[in-house]
This record gives sequence, C-alpha cells and structure tokens, in this order.
Amino acid sequence: MALVGEFLFPPADYRRTTLSLLLWWEARRLPFNVIVGVTGLFTLFMVGAISIVPPGISGLPFDWRVIVVYGGLANVCYTFGWAVEALAQRLWKERCPAMGPALFRQGLAFSVGLTLLPILLVSATWVGRVIGFFIR
Repeated sequence: MALVGEFLFPPADYRRTTLSLLLWWEARRLPFNVIVGVTGLFTLFMVGAISIVPPGISGLPFDWRVIVVYGGLANVCYTFGWAVEALAQRLWKERCPAMGPALFRQGLAFSVGLTLLPILLVSATWVGRVIGFFIR
C-alpha cells in the first residue's frame, strides 16, 4: 500500500527548472502508460464479456487503430501536464506552487475513467436491449 501512496503522492520537483520538470514527468510516463494500458485491456475484456451475455450485442466492432490513436492521444495529453507546469513556473517563478503531483493524479484519474467509459456505455446498451426484449 505504501508503494501506491508513493506513486500517487510523489514529492514534487523542487529544483523547478524546465529540464528538471520534464525529467520529473518523464519518470512517470511509463507507469502512467502501464496503468492506462492495463485499464484498457480490462475494458476490452469487459466489453467483450458484456456483448455476449444474452441478449448479446451483435456486430460490436473491434478496431486496433482506434486503440493506437487513443494511446497516442493519452500521451499527448500527458505531455500537457509537463507543459502547463513549466509554463506556470516561468510565469510565476517562486510564487508558483509545485503542481506536478496534483496534475499527475488528476490526469491519471481522468485517463483511467475515460478508458473505463466504454464499459458503462456497453452496459447501458445491454440494459436497453433487455428492457426492449421484455417490452415487445
């Protein structure tokens, strides 16, 4: 449990140079990608499982290109975290709070939530199909 706490609540970069901020963010990119990637695999599994439960959702498309684009866009958005913190540091200098850990947590939570969203959408579609089956 301490490892999770250390990961989610890391110490901020107190050197506060543009390069040190970049290195702080890049040291966390691989764990970010692993967490979002594992969440994506879980989502694929759950969507597949929900789609075969009667009444199944036939013809549910699977396109690996969408997954690659999503991963790329997640990394572009991850880079915005570093850019926002570096810009704030340049603008407000010593008055700028160390916002890296908070931005990282919020970005990770948003990315995981967005990655899990298809489960909610497919589940709602399945519930609608069940209701439609009983109403007919």
